[in-house]
Formats: sequence, structure tokens, C-alpha cells
Amino acid sequence: MSDLTRLISIIEPEAATLGFELVRVRMAGSGEERTLQIMAEDPATGQMVVEQCATLSRAISNRIDAIEEEEGELIEGAYMLEVSSPGIDRPLTRAKDYANWAGHEARISLVEKIGDHRKLKGELLGIEGETVTIRDNKAGEIAVALANIHSAQLELTDKLIAATLPLDAEGADEFEEDAVVEE
Repeated sequence: MSDLTRLISIIEPEAATLGFELVRVRMAGSGEERTLQIMAEDPATGQMVVEQCATLSRAISNRIDAIEEEEGELIEGAYMLEVSSPGIDRPLTRAKDYANWAGHEARISLVEKIGDHRKLKGELLGIEGETVTIRDNKAGEIAVALANIHSAQLELTDKLIAATLPLDAEGADEFEEDAVVEE
């Protein structure tokens, strides 16, 4: 098993060197079907085009290879490396995401219930300190501690689409299969 905190500490400087910010890093799947998923954005646009994803993917792959050559296996077994833009209905993973996307529809899944609610859906009102506020479609305005959010994601709406028009779709329909890394 890989240490996600260590992976982030390796990946984040590579992204920063290229001018990108990490949105999310996670290991998905199991056994031989594992994928190291890295979601990043260009802070100037909130998106990444295909060439930027490819550049970041190469940098991360080279860095992981170099560390494994010096120290041994960093990620146990085979895995796929996937680098992508957060997309339109992006996950909300950082405090600044709740501020930047205030006014848009979101879904929030809670660690612990608030009243009778473990899932909230409605207009994201923003964040103040460590407290996110959402106007839930059923329960009204609810304040949620950032630490109580298990996951959050924007809802695909016309307003969101208008706010996130793609910068460049060139190459988006091309598919290049990544090699499976086996140790």
C-alpha cells in the first residue's frame, strides 16, 4: 500500500514547479486495477488542457521513478497514473474551492449527520473560517464544519457550464493509453 500523504508531498512540488495546483490525489481501485488519480488546475484558469495534463504526468512519473530508483518501491505493485483537470462538476477539496464556487449548486456528503441530514444538496453560500454554508433544498441554510465534510462536488447546471467554458478542446478526443507500471 502507498502512503498518500507521502505521495502528495512528492507530487505537489512537481505541480507547483509547473505552475499548477493540486485539487485532489487519490488511489482508486484494488489489486491489479489500481489508479493513482491526480487532479490539478492552472490557477489562472481553474482548468488544464490536454498538453498541461501530459506535461504534469511526465514530471510526476519521472519523479516517482527517480525516488523508487534511490529508495525502493514507493507504490507497491502495478498501477495506472491518471492526470486530469477537475472538470466542470469538480470536487470541492480545498477551503478556497468553497469560496470560489459560492453561488453554484453543490452536493455535500457529511462524516457525521447534522440533524437528520448526512447528504446536502443546494446552493453553496461560501465559507467563513472553517465553516461552509449551503442552502440545502430541503433543510434550508446549514453551516457545516469543514472537518465534517466527507466529500463535496459541484452540480452540473447551466450556470456552472456558463462559468466554466472550456479553454481548448483540441486533442480531447485523442486517446493515448498509459502503460501499466509493474514492479
